[in-house]
Amino acid sequence: MKRTLYLLALGIFGIATTEFGVIGILPQIAAHFQVTIDKAGWLLSAFALVIAIFGPFMVLLFGNMDKKKAMLFVLSIFTISNVISYEATDFNMLLIARILPAFLHPVFWSIALSTAATSVKKEDAPKAVGIVFGGFTIASVLGVPLSTLMADLFTWKAAFGLCVVVNVISGIGMAIWLPAMPAEKVSYSSQLSVLKKRELWTQLLLACLMVSAMYASYGYLAAYLDNVTRMSGSEISAMLLIFGITGVGGNWLAGKMLSKSISNTTIVFIAALAITHIILYTAGAHKALMIGVIVIWGFIHTGGFLISNINVTSAAPESPEFVNSIFTSCGNLAVTIGATVGGMTIARTNVHQIAWTSIVLLAMAGAVWVLKNGRQKITLT
Repeated sequence: MKRTLYLLALGIFGIATTEFGVIGILPQIAAHFQVTIDKAGWLLSAFALVIAIFGPFMVLLFGNMDKKKAMLFVLSIFTISNVISYEATDFNMLLIARILPAFLHPVFWSIALSTAATSVKKEDAPKAVGIVFGGFTIASVLGVPLSTLMADLFTWKAAFGLCVVVNVISGIGMAIWLPAMPAEKVSYSSQLSVLKKRELWTQLLLACLMVSAMYASYGYLAAYLDNVTRMSGSEISAMLLIFGITGVGGNWLAGKMLSKSISNTTIVFIAALAITHIILYTAGAHKALMIGVIVIWGFIHTGGFLISNINVTSAAPESPEFVNSIFTSCGNLAVTIGATVGGMTIARTNVHQIAWTSIVLLAMAGAVWVLKNGRQKITLT
């Protein structure tokens, strides 16, 4: 079973590198196509917006297809998208190429995460999902900084060439070693019935605020290190690598903590990330201090998606794939919100102020957590 989990993580690594690898090369793309950094940010936010809107519908559409074949089809579309991105001659062509695979992204994520959660005992589900999320973490460790390094050594096109290689390797690995995964017949009405659950909507709101806070600042990390900390391209690549490496430990710790208490892990994450952003704002202009900030930030940040996912899926465990598709839509809507709000902050003030954008969103997430837990205590009494 662990081999299956690691293969699913490999696939997640492939699509996550495509989605988030652009983060480190936004300044180069903006300069090449002569667009503003906030407009270049749409390469991330438009991708996420498509997922947010179409995610659940695409999962329902592919619901009766063999799961292994569905995931291999998704990886093939991601490969084609990156080839088109490599050949893009203007910004609009690049943006369209980025949007193309976004429609199918939720199909892979929902299958991978639901398979991980349902393939082990209930109490071990957070750890199993954590292994699959490890593909996302490793994409942060290797995919994002390597994309940045490729752009720095060659051109921004080389970053998309890297994504082609990553997706091909992921597809070959899954085609050879992943066992057949026949679809389980589930009626649309039974899946849609989970939308009546108030707890699910509360957890989705909490997840949306948390992830928005994460990406309001992280989505512009390369720009922040460039403009505020005054780091070179190679230094930024190194910082992104450090951010991702520490995130591996953070993702592992989040999985362990979630197995003990989902609620406590959530509020600890919110508080810790808010404090980190206060330090980020204070230390932003100091290179030496920023290295320490990046270590702490990466360690805390990376567990956010896993924590959000477990919160949402635990609210409706009877329909794992559909709920995971809703979470994927919610998470990517949150990425869009975070990237958009962060871009607006940069456009109206400067990139240094994005830390406060994240802090405000985290405060709102904390308020939702307090109201939710307070209501539960009142109900119990």
